[in-house]
Amino acid sequence: MDALWMVSPLLLVPLLLWTSSTFAFYFKKFFYVAWMMFLALLAIPMSVVKSGGRDIENMRIIRFLVRHVKYLLGLQIEVSGQEHLQLQGPYVIISNHQSSLDVLGMMEILPDRCTTIAKKELIYAGTVGLICWLGGIVFINRKKTSDAKNVMCDAAKTMLEDQIRLWVFPEGTRNQQGDLLPFKKGAFHLAVQAQVPIIPVVFSSYNSFYHRKEKQFNSGTIRLKILPKIETKGMSSDDVSSLADKSYQVGTSS
Repeated sequence: MDALWMVSPLLLVPLLLWTSSTFAFYFKKFFYVAWMMFLALLAIPMSVVKSGGRDIENMRIIRFLVRHVKYLLGLQIEVSGQEHLQLQGPYVIISNHQSSLDVLGMMEILPDRCTTIAKKELIYAGTVGLICWLGGIVFINRKKTSDAKNVMCDAAKTMLEDQIRLWVFPEGTRNQQGDLLPFKKGAFHLAVQAQVPIIPVVFSSYNSFYHRKEKQFNSGTIRLKILPKIETKGMSSDDVSSLADKSYQVGTSS
């Protein structure tokens, strides 16, 4: 009888996953967050041993550990235009931002010596925050425009001095409405200051398999389209608005 009571909950979970989309949504979300925190816990000592502390090379470890997670969630990732990332030197990657699942697509194509820019609050997210710091992620305070501009200015200098690439979400927040929010100018100021190209990456809509409001999280395919570079050489701060508009048009038409 005791064994039956122990087995029953284990049988109940797959039954609810099969019959209840709401349960499946929360279960997968909880599993995703918990598993990413566990992977971060593994990555922290590996990063310290490999690099001795905060270093963009630790993104290799993060990339390696995260790439299998898509299979656990029943997801596939299809990539086109991979050749557009085969550039020498620094550049800025911009992409749309729908949910935390974007991390899976990012790690699928993340080039070497590339990290991202993220909101400052992420650093307080337990083991995930610590591994983000160790991976050289650049944190900005979105509530203080002056601070964000200073961070972008410093990031531009670091890009050139250390020959790194940066991934930026120019919408500034998550958006699962199927369209693009207006772009904030930070990524474009960054690219112009450093005189480096911009490479747009477009994530396909998740709405067919993942929708937060409708509590839907099924198996599905994330498609990433990597577009040709947009040059910034010779541009100045006066060109930032037109550069942002051009990049926005490229993103919406792809």
